[in-house]
Amino acid sequence: MAGSIARKDRPAHRCAECGVSVAKWVGQCPQCQAWGSITEASAVRALPGLKSGREGSVPEHPARPLVEVVAERAPRELTGLAEFDRVLGGGLVAGQVVLLAGEPGAGKSTLLNTVAHTMALRNQTGNVLYVSGEESVEQISVRARRIGATAPGVLLAEETDLGCLLGHVEAHDPVLLIVDSVQAVASSAVDGRAGGMAQVQEVTQVLVRVAKSRRMPVLLIGQSTRENAVAGPRAMEHMVDTVLTFEGDKHTSLRLLRAVKNRYGPADEVVCFEQCDDGLREVPDPSDLFRSHRDVPVPGTAVSVAVDGRRAVPAEVQALVSATTSPNPRRGVNGLDTSRVAMLLAVTERAAGIRLDRDVFVATVGGAKLSDPATDLAVCLAVASASWEVAMPADVAVIGEVALSGDIRPVGHLGQRVAEAARLGYTRILVPPGTAKRLGTLPEGARVVELEHLGRALEALAAYSRR
Repeated sequence: MAGSIARKDRPAHRCAECGVSVAKWVGQCPQCQAWGSITEASAVRALPGLKSGREGSVPEHPARPLVEVVAERAPRELTGLAEFDRVLGGGLVAGQVVLLAGEPGAGKSTLLNTVAHTMALRNQTGNVLYVSGEESVEQISVRARRIGATAPGVLLAEETDLGCLLGHVEAHDPVLLIVDSVQAVASSAVDGRAGGMAQVQEVTQVLVRVAKSRRMPVLLIGQSTRENAVAGPRAMEHMVDTVLTFEGDKHTSLRLLRAVKNRYGPADEVVCFEQCDDGLREVPDPSDLFRSHRDVPVPGTAVSVAVDGRRAVPAEVQALVSATTSPNPRRGVNGLDTSRVAMLLAVTERAAGIRLDRDVFVATVGGAKLSDPATDLAVCLAVASASWEVAMPADVAVIGEVALSGDIRPVGHLGQRVAEAARLGYTRILVPPGTAKRLGTLPEGARVVELEHLGRALEALAAYSRR
């Protein structure tokens, strides 16, 4: 027969819960297992110029002018936990999907238990649904009672099947959904074990679609690898809106919540929590965590101001230089980069004219992990102070990067660093050259001392010993 027969328009059927398209109407969605959610959309017409079987579909959301979309602001919902809201950029956005990763035992479940409690107290019109695939509701309730997170608006469920989880969402219509953890939930529509690549990707995709369609924020707990990276396919991090990591040393109570990715806020924010017997305590001002407090200064210490994310935090560097009978002196480093400290020791040895053929140990206070080059000057002065038995005055803070030539180079966020040091009572701040000109107005009571070379800084340290 000459010519091709025009294809008839065919109806489209779509699930109102998860958005999956099916060929014909069915009572139960094969994807999310919801009953009565399949609705018929407008007929789909074959597009001209496309091969057989390739047809256009009706857009679920029509295109809108850019100027209209830009004018709208996404409203935020505060969770009631101030530091958690800060790392998100001011609260949760409707339909936002947050992935929280961290090592086992870091306190991820405790943190989200607290978020569920504070969110339920703030929102009296809806419930918070906490679904766990790793613990029973009795185990969750024991922890909730221990930390005092017993708001009546929190609903607990134990589920490992994705369809049943979505059934809970349909039944309760929560204002916030928490899933602990995404690797423990499996979908019957995909083969493979729970936690496998295919299952994790499928579960995340469905939960993201449900969150967007219902404009419901979702908090997912993700297991992590030995390198503290999110376990599972890397595509999972691209599907969610925000990725947070919960870090902390098992031997200390300090926990850092860091934003790695954030579509609705800063992607470099860091907040602090302290793990106590009754849960996690917010630390809005971590200035006292990473420095010692003493009446008389001691040799081998120097205070600097590091910037982690967008927050300036003072950090104390301590050094110890001791005699040794070994032909190969030891070098011990804790909280700093070992190779960078070795370089700074060589620069200090040349600039100060001292021989470091002794054991040298360099560490930070409070378990701080410093990678900011602005702390280089503090490392050099702490080592020289320990070697000469000269104590740095208690009102002196040092900021600057040290090059291989011994030059002290400028660093970023100098104004923020100087302001933080002045706020904490440091009246003399050793800084790179040109700082005063860049800052303009100095904080009240602070005096900056510009030093262009490490040798000048060491001379200033030696002068303190003669006063």
